[in-house]
Amino acid sequence: SSRNRSNIVRACKLPNEVWECHQFRASLQPTLNLKGAEDSAGANSNLHSASGCRQPQSPLLKMTDTTNSQLLNGPLSTGRANGIPPLQRSETTEEIRVVYQHSFSLADPQGDDLTPMCQEKCIVTSKRVPRIGVMLVGLGGNNGSTFVAGILANKHQLTWQSRLGTQSANFYGSFTQSATTHVGYRFDAQKSTLTDVYRPINELLPMARPVDFEMGGWDMSGLDMYQACKRAQVLEPDLIEQLKPELEQMKPLRAVLNTDFIASNQSDRIDNVLEGRNLELIAQLRSDIRGMKDRVDEVVVLWTANTEKCLKPEILTVDDLLGRVSQNTPLPASVLYCMAAIEEQVLFINGSPQNTFHPAIVQYARKHSSCLAGSDLKSGQTRFKTIMGDFLIGSGIRIASCVSYNHLGNNDGRNLVDNGCFASKKSSKRGVFEDAKKSNPILYPEGNNDIDHEVVIKYVPTVGDSKRAMDEYTSEIFMNGRNTIASYNVCEDSLLAAPIMIDLVILGELLSRMKVDGQALGPLLSHLSFFLKAPQTNYDGYSINSFTRQRETLVGLLKVAAGIVPDDGAMLFASF
Repeated sequence: SSRNRSNIVRACKLPNEVWECHQFRASLQPTLNLKGAEDSAGANSNLHSASGCRQPQSPLLKMTDTTNSQLLNGPLSTGRANGIPPLQRSETTEEIRVVYQHSFSLADPQGDDLTPMCQEKCIVTSKRVPRIGVMLVGLGGNNGSTFVAGILANKHQLTWQSRLGTQSANFYGSFTQSATTHVGYRFDAQKSTLTDVYRPINELLPMARPVDFEMGGWDMSGLDMYQACKRAQVLEPDLIEQLKPELEQMKPLRAVLNTDFIASNQSDRIDNVLEGRNLELIAQLRSDIRGMKDRVDEVVVLWTANTEKCLKPEILTVDDLLGRVSQNTPLPASVLYCMAAIEEQVLFINGSPQNTFHPAIVQYARKHSSCLAGSDLKSGQTRFKTIMGDFLIGSGIRIASCVSYNHLGNNDGRNLVDNGCFASKKSSKRGVFEDAKKSNPILYPEGNNDIDHEVVIKYVPTVGDSKRAMDEYTSEIFMNGRNTIASYNVCEDSLLAAPIMIDLVILGELLSRMKVDGQALGPLLSHLSFFLKAPQTNYDGYSINSFTRQRETLVGLLKVAAGIVPDDGAMLFASF
Protein backbone atom coordinates (compact mmCIF):
# COMPACT_ATOMS: atom_id res chain seq x y z
CA SER A 1 0.00 0.00 0.00
CA SER A 2 1.02 3.62 -0.36
CA ARG A 3 1.04 3.87 3.42
CA ASN A 4 3.60 1.07 3.71
CA ARG A 5 5.69 2.58 0.92
CA SER A 6 5.82 5.84 2.87
CA ASN A 7 6.80 3.95 6.00
CA ILE A 8 9.76 2.42 4.19
CA VAL A 9 11.29 5.79 3.46
CA ARG A 10 10.46 7.23 6.86
CA ALA A 11 12.08 4.24 8.53
CA CYS A 12 15.20 4.76 6.44
CA LYS A 13 15.75 8.26 7.76
CA LEU A 14 17.66 6.97 10.77
CA PRO A 15 20.47 4.43 10.29
CA ASN A 16 19.43 2.31 13.27
CA GLU A 17 16.00 1.87 11.72
CA VAL A 18 17.17 0.56 8.37
CA TRP A 19 16.95 -3.06 9.50
CA GLU A 20 13.49 -2.47 10.93
CA CYS A 21 12.17 -1.42 7.53
CA HIS A 22 14.09 -4.29 5.92
CA GLN A 23 12.16 -6.77 8.07
CA PHE A 24 8.74 -5.93 6.63
CA ARG A 25 9.86 -6.00 3.00
CA ALA A 26 8.35 -9.46 2.72
CA SER A 27 4.91 -7.85 2.63
CA LEU A 28 5.90 -5.41 -0.10
CA GLN A 29 6.74 -5.71 -3.77
CA PRO A 30 10.19 -4.39 -4.74
CA THR A 31 8.44 -2.19 -7.29
CA LEU A 32 5.04 -0.55 -7.26
CA ASN A 33 2.15 -2.89 -8.02
CA LEU A 34 0.06 -0.32 -9.86
CA LYS A 35 -2.58 -1.32 -12.36
CA GLY A 36 -1.29 -1.04 -15.94
CA ALA A 37 -2.31 2.05 -17.84
CA GLU A 38 -3.18 -0.07 -20.84
CA ASP A 39 -5.63 -2.23 -18.89
CA SER A 40 -8.55 0.15 -19.19
CA ALA A 41 -9.56 3.77 -19.32
CA GLY A 42 -10.88 3.26 -15.81
CA ALA A 43 -7.43 2.46 -14.51
CA ASN A 44 -6.13 5.76 -15.82
CA SER A 45 -9.14 7.55 -14.39
CA ASN A 46 -8.47 6.14 -10.94
CA LEU A 47 -4.83 7.15 -11.08
CA HIS A 48 -5.80 10.60 -12.31
CA SER A 49 -8.29 11.13 -9.50
CA ALA A 50 -5.79 9.96 -6.90
CA SER A 51 -2.91 12.11 -8.09
CA GLY A 52 -4.58 15.00 -9.85
CA CYS A 53 -2.18 14.40 -12.74
CA ARG A 54 -2.43 13.51 -16.37
CA GLN A 55 0.09 11.82 -18.60
CA PRO A 56 2.77 14.05 -20.14
CA GLN A 57 1.59 15.67 -23.37
CA SER A 58 4.95 15.66 -25.14
CA PRO A 59 7.49 13.00 -24.19
CA LEU A 60 11.04 14.10 -24.85
CA LEU A 61 11.75 11.03 -26.99
CA LYS A 62 9.12 10.00 -29.52
CA MET A 63 9.40 6.82 -31.62
CA THR A 64 6.48 6.17 -33.94
CA ASP A 65 8.43 4.14 -36.52
CA THR A 66 8.89 0.75 -34.82
CA THR A 67 11.48 -0.31 -37.38
CA ASN A 68 13.84 2.32 -36.05
CA SER A 69 13.56 0.87 -32.55
CA GLN A 70 16.12 -1.78 -33.53
CA LEU A 71 18.81 0.85 -33.09
CA LEU A 72 17.45 1.58 -29.64
CA ASN A 73 17.53 -1.98 -28.29
CA GLY A 74 13.87 -2.88 -28.43
CA PRO A 75 10.45 -1.24 -28.62
CA LEU A 76 9.89 2.01 -26.81
CA SER A 77 7.01 3.27 -24.75
CA THR A 78 6.48 6.31 -22.56
CA GLY A 79 5.93 4.07 -19.54
CA ARG A 80 7.35 1.20 -17.53
CA ALA A 81 7.01 -2.44 -18.38
CA ASN A 82 3.68 -2.58 -16.53
CA GLY A 83 2.34 0.29 -18.62
CA ILE A 84 2.34 2.99 -15.92
CA PRO A 85 4.39 6.05 -16.91
CA PRO A 86 7.22 6.67 -14.45
CA LEU A 87 6.15 10.30 -14.33
CA GLN A 88 2.82 12.04 -14.78
CA ARG A 89 2.48 15.80 -15.04
CA SER A 90 -0.49 18.13 -14.87
CA GLU A 91 -0.53 21.90 -14.90
CA THR A 92 -3.01 24.61 -13.99
CA THR A 93 -2.68 28.37 -13.97
CA GLU A 94 -1.57 28.09 -10.33
CA GLU A 95 0.71 25.06 -10.07
CA ILE A 96 2.64 22.22 -11.66
CA ARG A 97 1.83 18.81 -10.18
CA VAL A 98 3.99 15.75 -10.86
CA VAL A 99 3.59 12.16 -9.66
CA TYR A 100 6.90 10.36 -9.97
CA GLN A 101 7.88 6.74 -9.40
CA HIS A 102 11.12 7.26 -7.50
CA SER A 103 13.50 4.27 -7.61
CA PHE A 104 16.28 3.57 -5.13
CA SER A 105 18.01 0.65 -3.40
CA LEU A 106 17.77 -0.17 0.27
CA ALA A 107 20.66 -1.91 2.02
CA ASP A 108 20.70 -4.20 5.03
CA PRO A 109 22.84 -3.17 8.04
CA GLN A 110 25.94 -4.84 6.57
CA GLY A 111 25.38 -3.28 3.16
CA ASP A 112 25.71 -6.67 1.45
CA ASP A 113 22.08 -7.09 0.41
CA LEU A 114 20.52 -4.41 -1.79
CA THR A 115 16.82 -4.50 -2.55
CA PRO A 116 15.43 -2.33 -5.39
CA MET A 117 12.54 -0.16 -4.22
CA CYS A 118 10.12 2.16 -5.98
CA GLN A 119 8.12 4.84 -4.23
CA GLU A 120 5.48 7.18 -5.54
CA LYS A 121 6.12 10.85 -4.76
CA CYS A 122 3.92 13.83 -5.58
CA ILE A 123 5.71 17.14 -6.16
CA VAL A 124 3.68 20.32 -6.40
CA THR A 125 5.31 23.62 -7.38
CA SER A 126 3.50 26.93 -7.25
CA LYS A 127 3.87 28.81 -10.54
CA ARG A 128 3.52 32.21 -8.90
CA VAL A 129 6.93 33.86 -9.15
CA PRO A 130 7.15 36.54 -6.47
CA ARG A 131 9.09 39.76 -6.55
CA ILE A 132 12.01 39.07 -4.23
CA GLY A 133 13.55 41.47 -1.78
CA VAL A 134 17.15 40.46 -1.09
CA MET A 135 18.53 41.71 2.21
CA LEU A 136 22.29 41.24 2.49
CA VAL A 137 24.09 41.23 5.81
CA GLY A 138 27.33 42.87 4.72
CA LEU A 139 25.70 44.95 1.98
CA GLY A 140 28.71 47.25 1.68
CA GLY A 141 31.37 44.55 1.58
CA ASN A 142 33.10 43.30 -1.54
CA ASN A 143 30.54 40.56 -2.17
CA GLY A 144 27.56 42.75 -1.38
CA SER A 145 28.61 45.74 -3.47
CA THR A 146 29.58 43.49 -6.41
CA PHE A 147 26.23 41.68 -6.16
CA VAL A 148 24.29 44.95 -6.26
CA ALA A 149 26.31 46.65 -9.01
CA GLY A 150 26.45 43.51 -11.14
CA ILE A 151 22.68 43.06 -11.09
CA LEU A 152 22.10 46.73 -11.90
CA ALA A 153 24.58 46.53 -14.79
CA ASN A 154 22.67 43.55 -16.21
CA LYS A 155 19.32 45.21 -15.60
CA HIS A 156 20.36 48.21 -17.69
CA GLN A 157 22.42 46.10 -20.16
CA LEU A 158 25.40 48.37 -19.68
CA THR A 159 28.70 48.38 -21.53
CA TRP A 160 31.91 49.93 -20.26
CA GLN A 161 35.52 50.41 -21.19
CA SER A 162 38.44 48.48 -19.73
CA ARG A 163 42.04 48.10 -20.82
CA LEU A 164 40.86 45.07 -22.83
CA GLY A 165 38.26 47.08 -24.74
CA THR A 166 34.49 47.33 -24.56
CA GLN A 167 32.87 45.00 -22.03
CA SER A 168 29.20 44.14 -21.54
CA ALA A 169 27.27 42.87 -18.54
CA ASN A 170 26.60 39.14 -18.21
CA PHE A 171 25.67 36.53 -15.65
CA TYR A 172 28.54 34.12 -16.33
CA GLY A 173 29.25 32.02 -13.26
CA SER A 174 25.58 31.79 -12.35
CA PHE A 175 24.19 28.26 -12.46
CA THR A 176 20.61 29.46 -12.92
CA GLN A 177 21.39 32.09 -15.55
CA SER A 178 24.23 30.50 -17.56
CA ALA A 179 24.09 26.71 -17.16
CA THR A 180 22.13 24.02 -18.99
CA THR A 181 21.19 20.45 -18.20
CA HIS A 182 20.63 17.31 -20.24
CA VAL A 183 16.91 16.58 -20.54
CA GLY A 184 16.66 13.84 -23.16
CA TYR A 185 17.53 12.62 -26.63
CA ARG A 186 16.48 13.26 -30.20
CA PHE A 187 16.53 10.40 -32.69
CA ASP A 188 16.61 11.12 -36.42
CA ALA A 189 15.11 8.04 -38.05
CA GLN A 190 16.21 8.96 -41.58
CA LYS A 191 19.85 9.53 -40.62
CA SER A 192 19.90 6.99 -37.78
CA THR A 193 21.59 9.53 -35.52
CA LEU A 194 21.13 10.17 -31.84
CA THR A 195 21.73 13.62 -30.32
CA ASP A 196 21.44 15.06 -26.84
CA VAL A 197 18.83 17.65 -25.87
CA TYR A 198 19.66 20.35 -23.33
CA ARG A 199 17.68 23.09 -21.66
CA PRO A 200 18.76 26.17 -19.70
CA ILE A 201 18.31 25.70 -15.95
CA ASN A 202 16.12 28.77 -15.66
CA GLU A 203 13.67 27.37 -18.23
CA LEU A 204 12.90 24.19 -16.30
CA LEU A 205 10.52 25.85 -13.84
CA PRO A 206 9.12 29.33 -13.20
CA MET A 207 11.99 31.19 -11.52
CA ALA A 208 12.61 34.74 -10.41
CA ARG A 209 14.90 36.95 -12.51
CA PRO A 210 17.81 38.63 -10.74
CA VAL A 211 17.16 41.90 -12.59
CA ASP A 212 13.82 42.08 -10.76
CA PHE A 213 15.37 41.88 -7.28
CA GLU A 214 14.73 44.67 -4.82
CA MET A 215 18.03 44.98 -2.96
CA GLY A 216 18.97 46.29 0.47
CA GLY A 217 20.45 45.18 3.75
CA TRP A 218 22.71 46.02 6.62
CA ASP A 219 26.37 46.89 7.09
CA MET A 220 28.57 47.97 9.99
CA SER A 221 30.02 50.62 7.65
CA GLY A 222 27.71 53.45 6.62
CA LEU A 223 29.19 54.00 3.15
CA ASP A 224 26.65 54.16 0.33
CA MET A 225 26.96 51.61 -2.46
CA TYR A 226 28.86 53.95 -4.77
CA GLN A 227 31.56 54.50 -2.19
CA ALA A 228 31.48 50.80 -1.22
CA CYS A 229 32.10 49.76 -4.84
CA LYS A 230 35.01 52.18 -5.10
CA ARG A 231 36.47 50.87 -1.86
CA ALA A 232 36.13 47.23 -3.01
CA GLN A 233 38.16 47.83 -6.21
CA VAL A 234 36.50 44.88 -7.95
CA LEU A 235 34.58 46.47 -10.82
CA GLU A 236 35.89 48.82 -13.49
CA PRO A 237 35.72 52.57 -12.68
CA ASP A 238 33.81 53.35 -15.88
CA LEU A 239 31.04 50.94 -14.88
CA ILE A 240 30.84 52.28 -11.33
CA GLU A 241 30.55 55.86 -12.61
CA GLN A 242 27.66 54.91 -14.89
CA LEU A 243 25.85 53.38 -11.90
CA LYS A 244 26.69 56.24 -9.55
CA PRO A 245 23.20 57.85 -9.41
CA GLU A 246 21.57 54.57 -8.31
CA LEU A 247 24.39 53.38 -6.09
CA GLU A 248 24.54 56.64 -4.16
CA GLN A 249 20.87 56.24 -3.24
CA MET A 250 21.49 52.85 -1.63
CA LYS A 251 22.62 53.15 1.96
CA PRO A 252 22.89 50.23 4.36
CA LEU A 253 20.70 49.91 7.42
CA ARG A 254 22.40 49.96 10.79
CA ALA A 255 23.82 46.54 11.54
CA VAL A 256 23.78 44.24 14.56
CA LEU A 257 27.35 43.47 15.57
CA ASN A 258 29.12 41.62 18.37
CA THR A 259 32.80 42.52 18.11
CA ASP A 260 33.75 39.57 20.33
CA PHE A 261 33.14 37.29 17.34
CA ILE A 262 35.08 39.13 14.61
CA ALA A 263 38.69 40.28 14.26
CA SER A 264 39.72 43.36 16.21
CA ASN A 265 41.20 44.85 13.03
CA GLN A 266 37.67 45.57 11.79
CA SER A 267 37.19 48.45 14.22
CA ASP A 268 38.03 51.13 11.65
CA ARG A 269 34.96 50.16 9.60
CA ILE A 270 32.46 50.29 12.43
CA ASP A 271 30.31 53.43 12.26
CA ASN A 272 26.81 52.13 11.52
CA VAL A 273 25.72 49.71 14.25
CA LEU A 274 22.70 49.21 16.47
CA GLU A 275 22.90 49.20 20.24
CA GLY A 276 20.63 47.35 22.62
CA ARG A 277 19.77 44.07 24.27
CA ASN A 278 19.32 40.87 22.28
CA LEU A 279 15.52 41.12 22.28
CA GLU A 280 15.65 44.75 21.15
CA LEU A 281 18.08 43.97 18.36
CA ILE A 282 15.99 41.09 17.06
CA ALA A 283 12.91 43.30 17.17
CA GLN A 284 14.69 45.98 15.11
CA LEU A 285 15.89 43.45 12.55
CA ARG A 286 12.34 42.12 12.24
CA SER A 287 11.13 45.67 11.69
CA ASP A 288 13.73 46.11 8.93
CA ILE A 289 12.59 42.88 7.28
CA ARG A 290 8.95 43.94 7.48
CA GLY A 291 9.92 47.21 5.83
CA MET A 292 11.23 45.21 2.86
CA LYS A 293 8.14 43.00 2.91
CA ASP A 294 5.99 46.07 2.35
CA ARG A 295 7.70 46.61 -1.03
CA VAL A 296 7.95 43.03 -2.33
CA ASP A 297 6.24 39.62 -2.23
CA GLU A 298 8.99 37.55 -0.58
CA VAL A 299 12.16 38.38 1.33
CA VAL A 300 15.44 36.45 1.47
CA VAL A 301 18.13 37.32 4.03
CA LEU A 302 21.66 36.33 3.03
CA TRP A 303 24.67 36.61 5.33
CA THR A 304 27.71 37.69 3.31
CA ALA A 305 29.41 39.59 6.12
CA ASN A 306 32.64 38.77 7.94
CA THR A 307 33.39 35.23 9.04
CA GLU A 308 32.62 34.99 12.74
CA LYS A 309 34.31 32.87 15.35
CA CYS A 310 32.37 29.70 16.07
CA LEU A 311 30.32 29.62 19.26
CA LYS A 312 31.22 26.55 21.30
CA PRO A 313 29.66 24.48 22.71
CA GLU A 314 26.72 24.58 20.36
CA ILE A 315 23.26 25.60 21.56
CA LEU A 316 21.29 22.37 21.65
CA THR A 317 17.74 23.28 22.66
CA VAL A 318 15.27 26.03 21.82
CA ASP A 319 14.73 26.69 25.52
CA ASP A 320 18.45 27.32 25.96
CA LEU A 321 18.50 29.56 22.87
CA LEU A 322 15.55 31.67 24.04
CA GLY A 323 17.00 31.80 27.55
CA ARG A 324 20.27 33.22 26.25
CA VAL A 325 18.39 35.80 24.22
CA SER A 326 16.18 36.94 27.11
CA GLN A 327 19.11 37.02 29.55
CA ASN A 328 21.16 39.07 27.04
CA THR A 329 23.92 36.48 26.88
CA PRO A 330 26.45 37.59 24.23
CA LEU A 331 25.67 35.83 20.93
CA PRO A 332 27.16 36.07 17.45
CA ALA A 333 25.34 38.60 15.29
CA SER A 334 24.56 35.90 12.71
CA VAL A 335 22.45 34.05 15.29
CA LEU A 336 20.36 37.16 15.97
CA TYR A 337 19.87 37.84 12.25
CA CYS A 338 18.89 34.23 11.72
CA MET A 339 16.37 34.31 14.57
CA ALA A 340 14.80 37.49 13.18
CA ALA A 341 14.48 35.87 9.74
CA ILE A 342 12.99 32.71 11.25
CA GLU A 343 10.43 34.66 13.25
CA GLU A 344 9.48 36.59 10.10
CA GLN A 345 9.30 33.26 8.21
CA VAL A 346 11.74 34.33 5.51
CA LEU A 347 14.60 32.25 4.09
CA PHE A 348 17.97 32.78 5.79
CA ILE A 349 21.12 31.80 3.87
CA ASN A 350 24.44 31.57 5.70
CA GLY A 351 27.17 32.45 3.20
CA SER A 352 30.00 32.30 5.76
CA PRO A 353 31.54 29.34 7.61
CA GLN A 354 30.63 30.07 11.24
CA ASN A 355 28.29 27.62 12.99
CA THR A 356 25.18 29.80 12.87
CA PHE A 357 22.88 26.81 12.45
CA HIS A 358 23.12 25.36 15.94
CA PRO A 359 20.77 22.43 16.61
CA ALA A 360 18.53 24.86 18.50
CA ILE A 361 18.37 27.19 15.48
CA VAL A 362 17.30 24.35 13.19
CA GLN A 363 14.63 23.32 15.71
CA TYR A 364 13.50 26.94 15.95
CA ALA A 365 13.19 27.15 12.15
CA ARG A 366 11.16 23.94 12.09
CA LYS A 367 8.86 25.30 14.79
CA HIS A 368 8.22 28.46 12.75
CA SER A 369 7.99 26.65 9.37
CA SER A 370 10.96 28.64 8.13
CA CYS A 371 13.78 27.64 5.79
CA LEU A 372 17.56 27.76 6.14
CA ALA A 373 20.45 27.15 3.73
CA GLY A 374 24.15 26.95 4.50
CA SER A 375 26.95 27.20 5.09
CA ASP A 376 29.83 29.09 3.39
CA LEU A 377 29.76 30.04 -0.30
CA LYS A 378 31.68 27.56 -2.46
CA SER A 379 33.09 29.49 -5.36
CA GLY A 380 36.64 28.62 -6.41
CA GLN A 381 39.26 26.55 -4.64
CA THR A 382 36.89 24.35 -2.62
CA ARG A 383 34.60 23.70 -5.59
CA PHE A 384 37.66 22.63 -7.56
CA LYS A 385 38.61 20.27 -4.71
CA THR A 386 35.26 18.53 -4.89
CA ILE A 387 35.80 18.02 -8.61
CA MET A 388 39.30 16.66 -7.99
CA GLY A 389 37.91 14.31 -5.37
CA ASP A 390 35.42 12.96 -7.91
CA PHE A 391 38.15 12.67 -10.54
CA LEU A 392 40.88 10.99 -8.49
CA ILE A 393 39.00 8.86 -5.98
CA GLY A 394 36.36 8.08 -8.61
CA SER A 395 39.17 6.75 -10.83
CA GLY A 396 40.50 4.48 -8.10
CA ILE A 397 43.43 6.76 -7.24
CA ARG A 398 44.12 7.37 -3.56
CA ILE A 399 44.57 11.02 -2.59
CA ALA A 400 47.15 10.90 0.20
CA SER A 401 47.53 14.63 0.78
CA CYS A 402 46.05 17.93 -0.29
CA VAL A 403 47.84 21.11 0.72
CA SER A 404 45.98 24.35 0.01
CA TYR A 405 47.49 27.80 0.18
CA ASN A 406 45.61 31.06 -0.31
CA HIS A 407 46.48 34.69 -0.13
CA LEU A 408 44.17 37.62 -0.69
CA GLY A 409 44.01 41.27 0.21
CA ASN A 410 40.33 42.08 0.62
CA ASN A 411 38.56 42.59 3.93
CA ASP A 412 37.66 38.91 4.14
CA GLY A 413 41.37 38.07 4.20
CA ARG A 414 42.00 40.82 6.72
CA ASN A 415 39.34 39.45 9.06
CA LEU A 416 40.82 35.93 8.78
CA VAL A 417 44.05 37.15 10.38
CA ASP A 418 42.25 36.46 13.65
CA ASN A 419 42.91 32.86 14.68
CA GLY A 420 39.34 32.30 15.85
CA CYS A 421 37.83 33.49 12.55
CA PHE A 422 40.39 31.50 10.57
CA ALA A 423 39.47 28.37 12.55
CA SER A 424 35.89 28.69 11.25
CA LYS A 425 37.09 28.96 7.66
CA LYS A 426 39.61 26.13 8.01
CA SER A 427 36.97 23.79 9.39
CA SER A 428 34.67 24.61 6.49
CA LYS A 429 37.34 23.98 3.86
CA ARG A 430 38.74 20.78 5.38
CA GLY A 431 35.55 18.72 5.28
CA VAL A 432 35.17 18.48 1.51
CA PHE A 433 36.69 15.00 1.12
CA GLU A 434 34.79 13.26 3.91
CA ASP A 435 32.02 11.63 1.87
CA ALA A 436 34.48 10.76 -0.92
CA LYS A 437 36.62 8.83 1.59
CA LYS A 438 33.58 7.04 2.99
CA SER A 439 32.56 6.04 -0.52
CA ASN A 440 35.68 3.94 -1.08
CA PRO A 441 36.84 1.61 1.73
CA ILE A 442 39.24 0.00 -0.74
CA LEU A 443 41.31 3.17 -0.88
CA TYR A 444 40.46 4.33 2.64
CA PRO A 445 40.02 1.27 4.89
CA GLU A 446 39.39 1.68 8.59
CA GLY A 447 42.64 2.59 10.30
CA ASN A 448 44.09 4.10 7.12
CA ASN A 449 41.40 6.52 6.10
CA ASP A 450 43.03 9.91 6.53
CA ILE A 451 44.04 12.49 3.94
CA ASP A 452 46.76 14.93 5.01
CA HIS A 453 44.68 18.01 4.31
CA GLU A 454 46.20 21.36 5.23
CA VAL A 455 44.74 24.81 4.60
CA VAL A 456 46.75 28.04 4.84
CA ILE A 457 45.29 31.54 4.29
CA LYS A 458 47.43 34.68 4.35
CA TYR A 459 46.41 38.33 4.16
CA VAL A 460 48.37 40.17 1.46
CA PRO A 461 46.88 43.66 0.88
CA THR A 462 48.70 44.17 -2.44
CA VAL A 463 46.58 41.60 -4.33
CA GLY A 464 43.26 43.06 -3.15
CA ASP A 465 40.21 41.01 -4.18
CA SER A 466 42.31 39.05 -6.70
CA LYS A 467 42.67 35.89 -4.66
CA ARG A 468 45.50 33.43 -5.29
CA ALA A 469 44.72 29.78 -4.59
CA MET A 470 47.33 27.06 -4.93
CA ASP A 471 46.72 23.36 -4.31
CA GLU A 472 49.00 20.35 -4.43
CA TYR A 473 47.45 16.88 -4.60
CA THR A 474 49.74 13.94 -3.90
CA SER A 475 48.18 10.58 -4.70
CA GLU A 476 49.14 6.92 -4.44
CA ILE A 477 48.88 5.06 -7.73
CA PHE A 478 49.67 1.64 -9.22
CA MET A 479 52.43 -0.35 -7.49
CA ASN A 480 52.83 2.28 -4.75
CA GLY A 481 53.86 5.00 -7.17
CA ARG A 482 53.20 8.67 -6.48
CA ASN A 483 51.40 11.20 -8.63
CA THR A 484 51.39 14.93 -7.87
CA ILE A 485 49.05 17.47 -9.43
CA ALA A 486 49.36 21.19 -8.69
CA SER A 487 46.79 23.87 -9.55
CA TYR A 488 47.00 27.65 -9.47
CA ASN A 489 43.91 29.85 -9.61
CA VAL A 490 43.75 33.65 -9.80
CA CYS A 491 40.42 35.45 -9.81
CA GLU A 492 38.53 38.30 -8.19
CA ASP A 493 36.95 36.49 -5.29
CA SER A 494 33.76 38.55 -5.34
CA LEU A 495 33.18 37.97 -9.06
CA LEU A 496 32.97 34.25 -8.27
CA ALA A 497 30.84 34.71 -5.15
CA ALA A 498 28.19 37.15 -6.42
CA PRO A 499 26.68 34.77 -9.05
CA ILE A 500 26.44 32.04 -6.43
CA MET A 501 24.56 34.44 -4.16
CA ILE A 502 22.14 35.05 -7.04
CA ASP A 503 21.65 31.29 -7.47
CA LEU A 504 21.04 30.69 -3.78
CA VAL A 505 18.38 33.41 -3.68
CA ILE A 506 16.59 32.22 -6.84
CA LEU A 507 16.67 28.51 -6.07
CA GLY A 508 16.05 28.99 -2.36
CA GLU A 509 12.87 30.90 -3.17
CA LEU A 510 11.87 28.28 -5.75
CA LEU A 511 12.33 25.41 -3.30
CA SER A 512 10.19 27.26 -0.77
CA ARG A 513 7.33 27.03 -3.32
CA MET A 514 7.62 23.24 -3.60
CA LYS A 515 5.81 20.59 -1.63
CA VAL A 516 6.57 16.87 -1.69
CA ASP A 517 3.64 14.68 -0.64
CA GLY A 518 2.01 17.78 0.79
CA GLN A 519 4.99 18.70 2.94
CA ALA A 520 7.16 21.78 2.45
CA LEU A 521 10.90 21.23 2.07
CA GLY A 522 13.16 22.09 4.96
CA PRO A 523 13.88 23.44 7.39
CA LEU A 524 17.33 22.99 5.80
CA LEU A 525 17.20 23.28 2.01
CA SER A 526 19.77 20.56 1.48
CA HIS A 527 19.44 20.57 -2.32
CA LEU A 528 21.40 23.84 -2.31
CA SER A 529 24.53 21.98 -1.13
CA PHE A 530 25.99 22.47 -4.62
CA PHE A 531 26.79 26.09 -3.73
CA LEU A 532 28.18 25.58 -0.22
CA LYS A 533 31.48 24.46 1.30
CA ALA A 534 29.98 23.02 4.47
CA PRO A 535 26.52 21.86 3.38
CA GLN A 536 24.08 21.06 6.15
CA THR A 537 21.19 18.66 5.72
CA ASN A 538 18.20 17.55 7.74
CA TYR A 539 20.09 14.42 8.83
CA ASP A 540 22.74 14.77 11.51
CA GLY A 541 26.13 13.63 10.27
CA TYR A 542 25.03 13.21 6.65
CA SER A 543 26.10 15.54 3.89
CA ILE A 544 27.16 15.37 0.25
CA ASN A 545 30.30 17.20 -0.88
CA SER A 546 30.90 15.50 -4.23
CA PHE A 547 30.51 18.02 -7.05
CA THR A 548 28.88 15.42 -9.30
CA ARG A 549 26.43 14.13 -6.72
CA GLN A 550 25.50 17.60 -5.52
CA ARG A 551 24.73 18.72 -9.07
CA GLU A 552 22.81 15.53 -9.88
CA THR A 553 20.75 15.85 -6.70
CA LEU A 554 19.80 19.46 -7.41
CA VAL A 555 19.17 19.01 -11.13
CA GLY A 556 17.30 15.76 -10.51
CA LEU A 557 14.83 17.52 -8.24
CA LEU A 558 14.36 20.39 -10.70
CA LYS A 559 13.76 17.97 -13.58
CA VAL A 560 11.24 15.87 -11.70
CA ALA A 561 9.38 18.95 -10.46
CA ALA A 562 9.26 20.16 -14.07
CA GLY A 563 7.89 16.84 -15.31
CA ILE A 564 11.08 15.55 -16.93
CA VAL A 565 12.29 12.03 -16.16
CA PRO A 566 15.91 12.19 -14.92
CA ASP A 567 18.43 10.18 -16.92
CA ASP A 568 19.75 7.09 -15.20
CA GLY A 569 22.89 7.36 -17.33
CA ALA A 570 22.95 3.70 -18.33
CA MET A 571 22.07 4.38 -21.99
CA LEU A 572 20.34 0.99 -22.14
CA PHE A 573 17.75 2.25 -24.61
CA ALA A 574 20.41 2.63 -27.33
CA SER A 575 23.04 0.40 -28.89
CA PHE A 576 25.61 2.50 -27.11
